[in-house]
Amino acid sequence: MPAGWGRTDTGENAVSRRHLSNSDKQFVRQFSQVIGFLAIFAACLLAAASYIYSQQPDQEADAVATPTHDPLAPIAKVYAGDTGRAAMAAAKAKAAKAAASQVAYGGTTDGKTIFQKLCTTCHSNPATGAPQVGDSADWAPRIAEGIPTLIKHAMNGYTGPDGHVMPPKGGNPALSEEQITATVKWMVSQSK
Repeated sequence: MPAGWGRTDTGENAVSRRHLSNSDKQFVRQFSQVIGFLAIFAACLLAAASYIYSQQPDQEADAVATPTHDPLAPIAKVYAGDTGRAAMAAAKAKAAKAAASQVAYGGTTDGKTIFQKLCTTCHSNPATGAPQVGDSADWAPRIAEGIPTLIKHAMNGYTGPDGHVMPPKGGNPALSEEQITATVKWMVSQSK
């Protein structure tokens, strides 16, 4: 038998090797719990990130599937002479037709509805400088100019003598002339 076998160490080293104190056991248990919790938390974060990433569309595939331009198309068009004028007129007519097909608010001509969706921001807030609907004093000089003038200002935009600006069509180019007319008439009827 080799030397040292069967012999027991009775010194302080033997006791410390065989037994951990209660505070050491508690530390090891708590440390193990913290490490376990962090491992579970990290796994949950990885699972959540993987799920979120899988829900995102593949941008590279979309870009390849639907190119934003035709690589063989000319970069610009040149309009010259009568042919150019005709082409420009046709392009302008096409743009006007496309704009007319995009009528705002489902094409409604209810002035109150259009006012509530668009005009109320300025015409119900005195800080904007716009005449307030329902305020006879604000509207009296404007009504005196006549409904056609008010409709013209609403259609084309207007800068008042005080510097306040009314954008064309209240800032919504999809409004038709009929919608503008109905809205102006409604606002005037509420402000007499």
